Amino acid sequence: MESLIIPTWQLSFLCGILTWIAVSSMLHLNRFIRSLTQPWVSSYVTSGNPVIIQIQKYQHKLLDAFFIGLSSVVSVPFYTGFLPLLFWSGHGKLARQMTFLMAFCDYMGNCIKDVVSAPRPNSPLVRRLTVTKDEKENAMEYGFPSSHTLNTVCLSGYLLHYVLSYNENSDASFQLAAFACVCLFVGLIGSGRTYLGMHSVIDIIGGLVIGLTILKFWLCVHEHVDSFVISDQNVTFFCVALSFLLLFAYPAPELPTPSFEFHTAFIGVALGIVTGVQQTYDHFHHEHVARVFTPELPIAAFGGRILVGIPTILLVKFCSKALAKWILPITANALGISIRSSGYVPALIDTSIVKESNKVKQSNGHLQKLLFLSNQESFDVDTGIRLVQYAGLAWSVVDLVPSIFSQLNL
Repeated sequence: MESLIIPTWQLSFLCGILTWIAVSSMLHLNRFIRSLTQPWVSSYVTSGNPVIIQIQKYQHKLLDAFFIGLSSVVSVPFYTGFLPLLFWSGHGKLARQMTFLMAFCDYMGNCIKDVVSAPRPNSPLVRRLTVTKDEKENAMEYGFPSSHTLNTVCLSGYLLHYVLSYNENSDASFQLAAFACVCLFVGLIGSGRTYLGMHSVIDIIGGLVIGLTILKFWLCVHEHVDSFVISDQNVTFFCVALSFLLLFAYPAPELPTPSFEFHTAFIGVALGIVTGVQQTYDHFHHEHVARVFTPELPIAAFGGRILVGIPTILLVKFCSKALAKWILPITANALGISIRSSGYVPALIDTSIVKESNKVKQSNGHLQKLLFLSNQESFDVDTGIRLVQYAGLAWSVVDLVPSIFSQLNL
């Protein structure tokens, strides 16, 4: 059971974020940083168009298919589907670290995107291929930095670190070959994003530099993060509060983009993983659990886990969304918080109706003004629904589904 005493560093950290939200809002730091960076990045995007056009002269159907497929392999939806398999394979520590690193990369990358608000390469001047639904949504985001490049640098770099640490006795030739493979992979991703017309050269360079910086920082703290997550130092309380504050610490872009939705979803995933691991670490996620390709977990049993686990987490995702759509509006109304919906709750989509109904509740709106330090007339309840939905999905990956595996002897 978690301690009821909140460590000083946790309170200091949360108060620091809250202070940053208030100060940055009062001083309009977001707009100030954008005024300095947006013209500079935009000029490089414009001057980089001839480079993209030159690269696209070598277009071919096979290259189109190759780079589209490669981009899908390093997309956020792919990682969301791949990480559960990593947990169920017995590599719990690696899966936790990859999840938290992905959430951190997604948050930092999208924050920078929306602060700078720099455009993507001008289409139709350059050819932009957006075949998949994921790519069409990515094209609606701002360009700098390239999230695909940033995420690939961090996650493949961390995986390389994990493999080399796990195989401490590997020879120099193996280490050099592994490093070369990672560099080649990152290079192909960056080249592919330019070939597809999704990013300019400056976006790729920005993703590479920021990714290396984040990776360097993560390698300094990852052991501390994992030790904290599996401890009992008010972890759940701290992570719930942190997730809540990060929603409000996110910078407002020049124009609305899907970046905030992606960030919310992966913050929910990280929160669900923390909550589930806290409850079941000693049962399903310690370092001595059965791992795939061993006698304790043969490939057939792992296949059974996938067949049982995937439908279960999809069902939980659906149920948690339905539950959140019912509970969150009721809770918000009880607290006097003005809400709207951009799509999940039809009754709240018409904001004019919401505003009229909330005039009666103005006397109950002090909590909203006190906590959120915001001039917004209402808040999008879809953000909370999305957070709960993905937290529920991630919780089921590390808690509910392993419990089912245990009952089925998988």
